[in-house]
Amino acid sequence: MKLSNKAVIPLVVILLVAAGGGGYYLWHQKQAGKGAQESKQGKELYTCPMHPFIIKDKPGSCPICGMTLVKKIEGTQASGKELDMLGHVSLSPTQMVMANVATTEAKAMPLNKEINATGIVQYDQSRQAKVTAWVAGRIDRLHVNKVGEYVSRNRPVAEVYSPDLVSAQQEYLLALKSREQFKNSPIQSISQGGEGLVASARQRLKLMGVKDEQIAGLEKAGQPNIRLPIYTPLSGVVIEKIALVGQYVNVGDPLFNIADLSTVWVEVEVYENEFPDIRIGQVVAIASQSYPGKTFRGRVSFIYPFLDPKTRTVKVRVEIPNPGLKLKPDMFVNARVLVPLGKSIVVPVSAVMDTGQRQVVWVEMKPGMFEPRDVEVGERSGDNIQILTGLKAGEKVASSGGYLIDSEAQLKGGGGGHQGMPGMKMEEKGAQPAAPAPKKGGGMDMNDMKM
Repeated sequence: MKLSNKAVIPLVVILLVAAGGGGYYLWHQKQAGKGAQESKQGKELYTCPMHPFIIKDKPGSCPICGMTLVKKIEGTQASGKELDMLGHVSLSPTQMVMANVATTEAKAMPLNKEINATGIVQYDQSRQAKVTAWVAGRIDRLHVNKVGEYVSRNRPVAEVYSPDLVSAQQEYLLALKSREQFKNSPIQSISQGGEGLVASARQRLKLMGVKDEQIAGLEKAGQPNIRLPIYTPLSGVVIEKIALVGQYVNVGDPLFNIADLSTVWVEVEVYENEFPDIRIGQVVAIASQSYPGKTFRGRVSFIYPFLDPKTRTVKVRVEIPNPGLKLKPDMFVNARVLVPLGKSIVVPVSAVMDTGQRQVVWVEMKPGMFEPRDVEVGERSGDNIQILTGLKAGEKVASSGGYLIDSEAQLKGGGGGHQGMPGMKMEEKGAQPAAPAPKKGGGMDMNDMKM
């Protein structure tokens, strides 16, 4: 019985497939036996720590990431050093450029802690004074009529008519005449009594605010002055005017308030976690929006012994010279204090990743290869941060792109800074390395892979 052509063709195809499958099976068994024999004979194989599916029979570089191949150990007998390499991340120059990865060398350098605070300009209380009436009387003349005028201690600010002052001057003139009459007396008590009268009358005038030069003028003129000039105890600016022409005043009534603004205080509010670093005599830089780019410098003169319960701040008094009277009372300013911390290991703030429980930096072991490192950070100064432990001077860290390196490590199963600890074995984490896409145009050799 003859078969038709339609039945013969499928039969031939089936026989060819069966023959090919059998041949592949025999070849696979032969290669497996050969690999086992090579393994038994001690032939060394090499693999990539980042891409374990890459296996070669001689040393070289990974065709994917360029890392140096390491010896492949069968089973779980790999060395700790080789397994620790799984926590590393290797980036090609192109990947570093695309990820904007930049490295900075950790340096040992003097570091200052910067304390920033706000403050208010105040009058220097040791340079304030009141002009008061020394005698009761009537204000006949004012030499200062406006708030803000500058007054000098050598020039009178007002003149007061006082009947008591006129009487005291007349008594002094009579005492002078009596001294002249009694000084030639043969009786010693009488001659010395004239001196006593003069001294008593002179003291009374001085208690009324009459100066020595005014008393000398009174002796020379021989007649009392109707008006008494009133002087300020210090030179400065009038910040309050109370006196009016024609006003009657009693002893001790205030007439003016004077303030010397050549030196001012700045009361700075420092938070309670920062004020322990403040010391008497520290230099403070003061900046005001009224004078952009200009810095005033003063020193800490006093630290208040109490804390404001509402703002949780401690007031610090800074004494500042004020040439040109540029700093005005009640002006808001910004203060900056630099506290020296000594020589420390310093890296950019952007190099440290804070996971909430620990701080991690990516250290460049060799060009393009990074490993995560736990560090302990200290104070921050501007764009730099102090490293207390975990890093040495001269080591390079990723100052930018650290989070991208960390993401790459997690995608490849290396853990990174946000997952696991540095150096943790992949078997402990139950992760399998992912095979990244081959480089464009790289022509990855499939013969390098043994599944």
